[in-house]
Amino acid sequence: MMSKTTDSNEVIADFDPHFKIFHDLMPFKVQEILLISSLYDAYIMEEDGSIATRLINEYHGLNLSKPPKITRVSSAVEAFHLLTGKKFDMVITMPFLGGMDAFALGSAIKKIQPDIPVILVSHNMRSTFPDKVDRRGVDKIFLWCCEADLLLAIIKNVEDHQNVAMDTKRAMVRVIIYVEDSPLYRSLILPLIYSEVVRQTQSVLDESLNERHRLLRMRARPRILMAQNYEEAQHLYQTYKPYVFTVISDATFRKSGRSNALAGFDFLRSIRGEIPDVPLLMVSTEHKNRAEAERIPAVFIDKNSPVLRDELHKFFLNNLGFGDFIFRLPDGTAIGHASNLREFENQLKVIPEVSLRYHSNRNHFSNWVMARAEVILALNLHHDSLPTTDTLENMRADLVDKVHSLRKLRQQGVVVKFSADDYDPDIMDFVKIGNGSMGGKARGIAFMWACLQGAYRDHAVLQTHTVTIPKTCVITADGFNTFVEENKLHFSKSMPDDQVADLFLDAALPAWLRQELRAFLRKTPHPLTVRSSSLLEDGQFKPYAGLYSTYFLANNHASFDERLGQLESAIKLVYASTWFESPIAFSKVTGRGREDAMAVIIQQSVGDQFGTYFYPAVSGVAQSHNFYPVMDLNADEGIAHIAIGIGKTVVEGGKSLWFSPAKPKKLIQFSTVDNMLKYSQREFYALNVELDACLQRDNSNLVLRTVQQAEKELPVKMLASTYIADEDRVRDACLPGVKIMTFAHLLKYSSYPLGKILTELLKTAKSGMGGDVEIEFALRLHPDLEKSVFYFLQVRQMVIGSEMADVQICDHERQNAFCHVSTSLGHGSFSNIADIIYVCPEVFDGAKTMDMAKEIGAMNRRLLHDKRPFLLIGPGRWGSADPWLGIPVQWGDISGVAAIIEVQSHKIRADPSQGTHFFQNITSLGIPYLTLHEKGRQEGENHTDFLDWHWLKRQNLVEKGQYVHHVRLIKPFTLKCDGTKAESVLFQMEKPCTMVCTVEGKEVWHQSSSVPGECVWIR
Repeated sequence: MMSKTTDSNEVIADFDPHFKIFHDLMPFKVQEILLISSLYDAYIMEEDGSIATRLINEYHGLNLSKPPKITRVSSAVEAFHLLTGKKFDMVITMPFLGGMDAFALGSAIKKIQPDIPVILVSHNMRSTFPDKVDRRGVDKIFLWCCEADLLLAIIKNVEDHQNVAMDTKRAMVRVIIYVEDSPLYRSLILPLIYSEVVRQTQSVLDESLNERHRLLRMRARPRILMAQNYEEAQHLYQTYKPYVFTVISDATFRKSGRSNALAGFDFLRSIRGEIPDVPLLMVSTEHKNRAEAERIPAVFIDKNSPVLRDELHKFFLNNLGFGDFIFRLPDGTAIGHASNLREFENQLKVIPEVSLRYHSNRNHFSNWVMARAEVILALNLHHDSLPTTDTLENMRADLVDKVHSLRKLRQQGVVVKFSADDYDPDIMDFVKIGNGSMGGKARGIAFMWACLQGAYRDHAVLQTHTVTIPKTCVITADGFNTFVEENKLHFSKSMPDDQVADLFLDAALPAWLRQELRAFLRKTPHPLTVRSSSLLEDGQFKPYAGLYSTYFLANNHASFDERLGQLESAIKLVYASTWFESPIAFSKVTGRGREDAMAVIIQQSVGDQFGTYFYPAVSGVAQSHNFYPVMDLNADEGIAHIAIGIGKTVVEGGKSLWFSPAKPKKLIQFSTVDNMLKYSQREFYALNVELDACLQRDNSNLVLRTVQQAEKELPVKMLASTYIADEDRVRDACLPGVKIMTFAHLLKYSSYPLGKILTELLKTAKSGMGGDVEIEFALRLHPDLEKSVFYFLQVRQMVIGSEMADVQICDHERQNAFCHVSTSLGHGSFSNIADIIYVCPEVFDGAKTMDMAKEIGAMNRRLLHDKRPFLLIGPGRWGSADPWLGIPVQWGDISGVAAIIEVQSHKIRADPSQGTHFFQNITSLGIPYLTLHEKGRQEGENHTDFLDWHWLKRQNLVEKGQYVHHVRLIKPFTLKCDGTKAESVLFQMEKPCTMVCTVEGKEVWHQSSSVPGECVWIR
């Protein structure tokens, strides 16, 4: 038994999960090489093919970055001319060029470009000047062996020496020191080291990461630094001692200016004395040196061995942590292995204590992790960093916690390709199935998930409270395309929604998709939400909010095949909604045509189970811009709408509580006890999780419950207040009586800082998306409120119209208006509307709003056919799911609308429609949305909200329904919306208004409302 449990939500603070640091590594890259060689030398080098082509093949074969360009010249004069006018990163020269040796040439080159590396490459040992003491002008000497991998090793070594200082400082990258004075063996062994390092690093990168991050992590491979004598070797070691990964050394090289047969031994012994566990390797041509090397101790390899490459490979695997980790007993018996961090963590939980002590004492854990470029974790697994406890079980728990913490943190903010073998739902928050687009909604979630990682570090409230996303799996749009193609489905304009759904349900998902879904579902035992993510949905300025289907699955049937079948059916129904009437109508209005395709989001539902019901304590919508900043609220502080239960209540316009995140205690809607009783939430949606429940196509297993029915359940007990009838007051406690959803502990008492969290999230989203945003969220309640978990569900951009041209409303237009509204959304002047559809107030019946929606839908279709835009006027919330709060039209019922007036009167009193999907779609299209607070026009008041119903009824009646009338004007009226003041007027005038107001002798528009002045006509 482990004495400490692993909390998957806990992470080690100093682990950097997002690979940002890797972007800054290896800033210097060799891009331009000047090759100075005779035609004969070039012929020899290219005997086996173009050196440039071979270099490119070598780069691509190792999946490295862009290979450099090689420019060849034949003489020193040509080289000097080019170097004077162009910057090169590196020079490769042959020994003799027109009588000038390479050292003189190098010295002359460095006078032109002092810092440029000059490399001498020779075809034979004699031309490497082995006895030359003064080698100024040439940095390194190599012997050409007709291999492109030598050129690659030379290039990479130049880059490593240039980058190592900053890379070790930035990311603690490891350093391999290689000491060799022989050009022959240097040319033989250096390419082998590079090849081994690159290939081994590629092979051990965690396969749970995506391809982009694997390429970035390659930048953290060990840097290989080469020394040619004892003094250079010591300098490199002393400079980079904290980062030394291994040291590979010859036995004999220069020390104090003379060849010394013991220099290699002295160097390795000095390192062993300071760092007892660093892997050391001696390479020598003298086999007698083996025994002395092993006494250091160091591994020994004979340079002349016919299996030199294999022996070097074995050293990397056994001593540097590459390859699988082999768990052993002290006698060497293998008892298990791990090829990645997931298997490594699982083995750590079960290996015997003797094996745990054996590996930790020899620092095997740290070395193996270090080879995977996990520097911080490697340091934390070093035996000096492990806890000095009496029990090995505490050490085991510490090791497991550290590995698990890194694995989880590495996945945060990352979208990973789903793999049936590697999928670990405990650490992977966002995976995708398929290779196509994730669609607008999923893309928004992924973007915010990445942005949140930086926000955690920047905002204190996000550091102290858990803010995350639900476990998410996205089926990319190629799944939809393949589904349609394989089943030969064809869109028909005349096909009703139910028939489209039946057609899709009868079709089969692609085999590859079913296989992946089966593997995913086996590791997913929680309730699921299956929602749309079309390619156009939640796109910038044209969101298709709420137009597609969402389904909720209990995912608890005893039969796995039944669970899989329900998931497949939900996916097919989401696919089908792509061809439903409302999205198609919306596409026509936006001018998009029907090019949409569908990705699907499968998310773990947020909430807890209470009896046979599952729901979140809080769900809501928050917007960074408040379109109706009443009282002392500010527009840029945003607004939030929250409700108990599943978010359908909020997004479809049911009763919810709204507040400004910046002022959560100010609840204007609950200003009196009567208002609390009238406007508080009475019902909420929950998922029915009764065992063996089938997928309900119409309501997706959602049921409508009353708050009173849930009074003994945790969310109501903690978040509701109670109306005490005898006292006619509301108490913030769970007492007998009528429950009022005030969310007092979240808003009034700030036991949980919901307002602050929303403020920071809106700020982060607005900054990241470059404009105002709307987010959806849910809260999973914990009895200790501070431990509650906030779930970010989605983000979309808002359109507030501030980018449009200036609009001026003059007094004469106000005076001639048949309607004036002081609370409106939209900006612009519209003069193309002559048709008006309105709900007749005299016959309005709150119980008949469904019938009114049908009448409006029929009129809309006729006007749409005639291509006549119209003004829509009616009471309460348009598009409300609650028919008692307004008229429950769908987008297809009003798709030809040009402007909407929402009438707030004594017949229906509902808060404005902010926060609903319907409202978001209206605003995204730039359709003016006016909220008329009808009080009638008062004597002497020019700017009170009013609508002249008598004028409206005098217009030409085109169609009279039971509740809805359609009238048509002889000429279009003018609608002006001033978005800067939220003011709108609708008027008809024979001539354009040329009226101005004179203030202090200056002619300016419409000033009489604020500054007394004299109105005059311009003649």
